[in-house]
Formats: sequence, structure tokens, C-alpha cells
Amino acid sequence: MAVFTHVSDQELSSFLSQYNDIGYLVKLEGIKGGIENTNYFLHTTKSIYVLTIFERLNFEQLPFYLSLMLHLSKKGICVPKPIENVDDNVLNSLCGKPAILVSKLEGISILEPAADNVKNLAINVAKMHLAGQDFILNQPNLRSLDWWHKTIPKILPFVSANIKNLLHSELAFQDKFFNSSVYNKLPKGACHCDLFRDNALFHDNELSGIFDFYFAGIDTFLFDICVIINDWCIYRDEEKLGQINISLYQAFLQSYQTIRKLTDEENKSINSMLRAAALRFWVSRLWDCYLPRDSKLLKPHDPYHFETILKKRITQ
Repeated sequence: MAVFTHVSDQELSSFLSQYNDIGYLVKLEGIKGGIENTNYFLHTTKSIYVLTIFERLNFEQLPFYLSLMLHLSKKGICVPKPIENVDDNVLNSLCGKPAILVSKLEGISILEPAADNVKNLAINVAKMHLAGQDFILNQPNLRSLDWWHKTIPKILPFVSANIKNLLHSELAFQDKFFNSSVYNKLPKGACHCDLFRDNALFHDNELSGIFDFYFAGIDTFLFDICVIINDWCIYRDEEKLGQINISLYQAFLQSYQTIRKLTDEENKSINSMLRAAALRFWVSRLWDCYLPRDSKLLKPHDPYHFETILKKRITQ
């Protein structure tokens, strides 16, 4: 369970006094999962909300994410709706950190998705990509190539020679890919960039919510697609760990393309982008493992998972 910032009764009372018509506090409940922000379910006499306290993002960065959520919500995409305070602001301060209150989405995460789940997700992701095309703010994916270059040197002192070599060689491969003419022709727009199985909810087997947009940015749609494939469309048993499940992979791509067709450049770049998506999360997990933040309840994800996925993508 990832809870970084503990909120006192006095601090919570002061925070909630900024809101009208949300009811009276019943309880505050820490949310399991996630390693970037402090998340609580806020139970009131009127409803249940999600309270997020941001641990890394600052007040200047957050308007992009919150504006994107509002934009997508207005376009009919099932995302959390930020709650405005008495001053009509959605971004507030709690414990000296940025904080936001959003509506709670119904449904549960499906951690062993079937083909129907993957198809439904794909259709909604394609609609989300199209809905964001007229989003006017522009912030790049902050965990892309530049971040890998800054972060990998910080990790190297802690890892084996084999891992160092793999990080260096894959970063060189991605440098070449990101600077290629094919990459520069890939369609771009507002992307979630972190749409793992635990960031989506299903109700009655239909997608009911996409949440945790705090890694979102303007990136290639293909990167978003490949992040999803590397999590939703793989085998998880020890023997086949990280290997693509072809039936789920095809179900996702075929369903996505009923809404938005992939370009020739996207089809040519899928494997290279699957490697990029694997590298991005491997680097993040190595960073969290060897350079962790102070947290009472944080258990970092195992880096080996995405090391294995990257190796499978290199050899597939």
C-alpha cells in the first residue's frame, strides 16, 4: 500500500472547509496500489471521493493533467471529474503539497483480462486519443527519452555489469529510433502513458473508468498503445513471463482500429515502441528500487518484470 503523506484531523478539516456541498466527513481510507502519489478514499455523508496528494508533481505541472481530465470528461470519456472548491479551483494545497479531490468511478480493476475486456478497452482508448486531438495545452511525456538519459546514470552504480550493458545498449537503440524519420511521422496527441490494468475499471464487463492521468503527456499514440500491450496482452506465468499473448494482442489492435486506423509508420514501429515502453517502466522500477522515497507503506514493484519484458521484445 503506497501512502507517503499522512493527514492529521486538523489538516483534513481545514482542507474540506474549502468545499461546498460534499457532505460531512465519515472516514479517510488509504488506497492500495500506486507508487507516485498519496491516494485516499474520502467517505462523506453525501458520496465517496478520491483525495490525491501529489508527491512529485508541483503546482506548475498539474494544470495540464487536470485540464486534460476535464477536457476528456466533457467529450464523454469515462474519467474522474475534478471537484471545484468555493473559489472554483480544482487544485488545492494539503500538508504543504498540491492536492485534488475527484469523483470516484464505479467498477473494479480486472487483473486477469479476457479478450472482451481488452477489446472494450481498445475502443475506449482510441476514442480517448481522438477526443484529445483538440486539447490545446502542450506538455511532453515527462518520462520519455530525456528522462531516461537523466535517470539511467543515477541507477548504474547499483546494478550488475549485465544490466548496465543492457541499459546502455537499449538507450542507444532508442536514441536512433526516436531520431528516425519513421518516428517523426508517428501521429501524436494527448496520451495517458500509464494505462496499466489497475488504472482502468470495469462494471458489468464494460469499461467504466480510466484514471490516474498524472503521467499523461503529448506523445505518440503508439507509445500509449504499447504501454497497454506490455501490461494487458502478455503471459504472466513463470514459463512465459512477458511473452505476448497473440490472441489478446490481436484483439486489442483490431478493436482499436475500428475507431482509429494505424498508419503505415505505426505498423512499422510497433516492436521498437514496445521496447521503448518496456524500457520506460524498467527504468522507473529500478529508480524506485534503488533510490526510494521515504514512505511508511511503500513496496516498490519488482524491476525484473520489465527487464524480462524488454529482453523478450528485443528477441521477438
